Amino acid sequence: MDAQHPPSILITNGRVVLADGDIARTNVLVCDGLIAALGTDPDPVSLLRVVDAAGGFVLPGIVDIHGDAFERQIMPRPNVQFDLGLALLDTDSQMIANGITTAFHGITYSWEPGLRGRDNFVRLMETREDLKGHLRCDTHVHIRFETYNTPAADEVADWIRAGRIGLLAFNDHFPEIYAKRNDFSEMSKYAHRTGMSEVEFVAYMEEVMARKDQVREAVEKLAAAARDSGIRQLSHDDASPETRSYYNDLGCEICEFPETEETAAQARTYDNPIVMGAPNVVRGGSHNGAISAVEMISKGLCTILASDYYYPAPLAAAFKLHQEQGLSLADAWSFISSAPAKAAGLDDRGEIAEGKRADIVIVDVNKGILPRPRTTIAGGWVTGIH
Repeated sequence: MDAQHPPSILITNGRVVLADGDIARTNVLVCDGLIAALGTDPDPVSLLRVVDAAGGFVLPGIVDIHGDAFERQIMPRPNVQFDLGLALLDTDSQMIANGITTAFHGITYSWEPGLRGRDNFVRLMETREDLKGHLRCDTHVHIRFETYNTPAADEVADWIRAGRIGLLAFNDHFPEIYAKRNDFSEMSKYAHRTGMSEVEFVAYMEEVMARKDQVREAVEKLAAAARDSGIRQLSHDDASPETRSYYNDLGCEICEFPETEETAAQARTYDNPIVMGAPNVVRGGSHNGAISAVEMISKGLCTILASDYYYPAPLAAAFKLHQEQGLSLADAWSFISSAPAKAAGLDDRGEIAEGKRADIVIVDVNKGILPRPRTTIAGGWVTGIH
């Protein structure tokens, strides 16, 4: 077998969820990393591999537009860090095991030093680049740029122009953290990931607050760089319709985790993709009291589900929407496949259709047992058999 080129594969006996929403018991032929044909029955002798789906569902690989659970592989306990290469390889295995074949790692580049500071961001970006060719999941950088990190704007713009960034998200967490500066327990939580004492952290925040008047210029500079480079943009935790309108006008068309229904409704007037967390669906609500993803989906105010902080969540959420909310499996699955692929500008994946990238997950659904991935195929490679 040529180690540089994936083998031809015939997937048989599965219930294939097609791009038009139909479910067909048909074969899927994979050649050169692409879906070559549907419904064909070529001579198995000519194939290097036959994958028997044996009644499972054959679905497009999951496209995870926002996931940051990799942080737990880097720092599983406070002040306990592991090698970034080891952490990203372990993360890759977790994603593949959960049917995720394309991932955008949500890496925060904050005004804070430490876990979310510049050095860690650069090392993560470089480590991912060094591991290219060794990661089974097609992995990209989703930079979560904290807007008060104004001194970094020129550098980030250069990275965008150099093609090192897959998605640009604007985060604005500083004001809410600053508002808690007199709460010692809260400051302890934030300070430990920076390596500062609580007193040092509070003093540092005063320096950051002094940049307030520079934030808009930094945001608009990065938005222009992303537009010029064809990089899709997201705004995170939009608190109001006015905030969503501001970012939409900058070409930042993906609304990520809107804080209110009114904000999500404003996003829909622009036909913006709206991202919410798959764990919100799986758990029956938000872990921090945010709006319900299921409720927003029922109102047409959520179009994409992301792993957020838990890689098993997208697959579980899609099947929960299908089994408990009455969505067709194709419609439920679109929240984690075709919709995020389209939003991210990846037109070559997210569907089981001829000519698409061969990113496929075979899922077993047995009564009394949670749906689980049996086999994951990424870019034509059979990468996970469970």
